[in-house]
Parts: sequence; structure tokens; C-alpha cells
Amino acid sequence: MALALAAAQLDAQRASRAPVDRGRHAPLGFIYITDHYADRAEDLLEELRLRWPGVPWVGAVGIGVAASGVEYFDEPALVLMLAELPPGSFELFSGERPLLRDDLQAALVHADGATPDIGELIAELSTRTTSGYLFGGLTASRRRGVQFCLPVLPAGLPAPAGLYEGGISGVAFTSRVALLSRVTQGCQPVGPVRRVEAAQDNIVLKLDGQSALQCLLDDLGIDLSHPREAVPRLRSTLVGLTDAGDDVLARGQFGDDTRVRHLIGLDPMRSAVAIADQVAPGMALTFCRRDVEAARRDLMRICAEIREELCPEDGSPPGRILGAIYVSCSGRGGPHFGGPSAELQIVRHALGDVPLAGFFAGGEIARHHLFGYTGVLTVFVQY
Repeated sequence: MALALAAAQLDAQRASRAPVDRGRHAPLGFIYITDHYADRAEDLLEELRLRWPGVPWVGAVGIGVAASGVEYFDEPALVLMLAELPPGSFELFSGERPLLRDDLQAALVHADGATPDIGELIAELSTRTTSGYLFGGLTASRRRGVQFCLPVLPAGLPAPAGLYEGGISGVAFTSRVALLSRVTQGCQPVGPVRRVEAAQDNIVLKLDGQSALQCLLDDLGIDLSHPREAVPRLRSTLVGLTDAGDDVLARGQFGDDTRVRHLIGLDPMRSAVAIADQVAPGMALTFCRRDVEAARRDLMRICAEIREELCPEDGSPPGRILGAIYVSCSGRGGPHFGGPSAELQIVRHALGDVPLAGFFAGGEIARHHLFGYTGVLTVFVQY
């Protein structure tokens, strides 16, 4: 019934528009579901085949899903979006169908965070695109972590599974599909940018010539001899980690290359700290905290940057947003922004009432990085 209701809205919108020239356009479908429907994924996929024969579909499951100006969080919901793109301008991929073309510029990626070496797989996949740019997220589900990837194959070839658990899937685009994408962070630095001087796996030993643990205590202004005050502060502290040579801060916010990771332990014997990622000397590290106002400001900033980029400096006609994909962390959304659908309302106010689909993920993907506590906004543009 949920799919039928969404399909009725889609069909009504398509009927109100000018007929599409099938010689110049090829359809691509996006589907995102909350985990309440994960156990019915096969039924949903079969219904997609029947309702829209000849339409390829990609999508994933999340704790919540996003539509134009509204989010459905921790409740039964699904969102559909259909795009009309130039024929031959995109290609679906999965474990069954690797990317083989050499003209693919960027890719929308859905992945299972439990897949071994997922970070390395994402980095390797980015090398298969000409720009190295990926966008998307990890499935988030208390049931099955399903991914939809249903290509349309010529007659006579075996039908693909169309539904996957584990691994990576998605759709890659050529340069004929114009995309603009930005990453928004949801955390605020609480200390200076420090350089990692000594580390072992995920243990940070030295920062700026000092012990990592002492740097942490100094930045937070706490003393472990007063655990009642120190422990709550430590539990709410995160770490911003940036590779050597990448931008750390911009306009007082984390740069697009900074990954926010959990602080997972202290080692008083070595005066070290443990974080939920591999660390190497030369990296930049900043202790931080989640901040609602900082998240609001940064989300508005990336929307403004996208709108500004739509207006070429040479005075040619501005671009038009045709649709958008938004992948946000399952720790964001209305609960973090202070009200139901507050995050999506900010996007809608900034971009206008454009078609939008997305989900609340267990980790966000942008470029060749895997992020946390971020939002990745990507728009399809017509110039």
C-alpha cells in the first residue's frame, strides 16, 4: 500500500508534465525505505518491476528516509523518485556487475558497513571514476541491510538479483549528467588543530610533542581526578581526523575532508587515547562535539554554495536544479535539529521545492571518504 500511494503521486506528477521524448531521455528510479519494510524488500522489488517495466532502480534501507521538505524517521515509510536522463549516461553496478566503462565521472554508492575493509573498497571504487567523486551512504537497519540495484538488461540475458545484502552497489554517471555536491558537518571543534606525531593502529600516542591524553584533558578543561565531572564530558567528545595535506578547517567549521570519529578509550599507562579509525603520523586531529547551531549554519552554507555555483560568472543563463539526493547521518534529522523535519526544511527553504529523495544512513560517503555525523547533498542540474 505504501508503494501504491507513492506510485500514485509519481504518476500524477508525470501526467502533469510534457510528454518525455524517449529518444532523448532514459528513466532511472531511486527507492529508499525505512527498516520497517526491510523484510518485504523482495515484494517491493517485484512490484517495481511490474509497475515500471524497463526502469532500472537503485536504493537502500535506512533508519529514516528523506523526501522534499520532510523526513520519516523510525516509522514505516518509503520514498520514490524518477529521473529522466540522457540515454547511456549512467550505469548500475553491484557485486555481480562491476564498473567497466572508462567514461564514468561520479557515482552514487550504497554499501553495507559490516563489509570487511569497506573503507578500502570505497577508496578503490573512487579510482574507477574520472573525477574520483563518490556520494552516498551505508545502510542502517535493525533488520536486514538491503540494497536495491535492478538494472535493465537486453532480452535473453539472465535476470539480475536486484536485491543485495553486504558489499557495494549503486549507479555511476558520465559527464552528460551535471552534478553538484557538498558535505555538511554537524560538529564544532573544542580545541586547536593538532598534528599526530606518534600513533599505533587506532591509538594516538603523541600530539604536537605532548601526550595525546594530556592534550585531550587540556582541550576539554577537565581533570580525571574528578570523574563525576570528567566522564560525561569525555562521553560527549568526538574526534575530527584529517589526512595530511587536506583542509582541516574552513570558516571555523571542519573542512570537507575531515572525518568525525568516536573517542572509544583512554590508556593512562601510555597517556594515549583510542579512536574509532586508523591513525598515522602526519594526520591532523581536533577534538570536537556535536553542535546544533553549527550544524544548522553549515547546512545553510552548503545550500548557498550550490545556489551560487548555479550562476556562472560569465553571465550565461543560470542552471536549474532538477532533483536532489540527500544522505544524512541517522544521528541527525529532526531529533538533532530541534524539530520534526527541521533538517529537510532547511534544504527545501534554500533550494526550493525540488524533487528530493534520500535516507538516514549508518555512515556517509563523499569523495573517497567514509564520514559520520554529516550530510551529503547532491543535486542534478540543467544548464
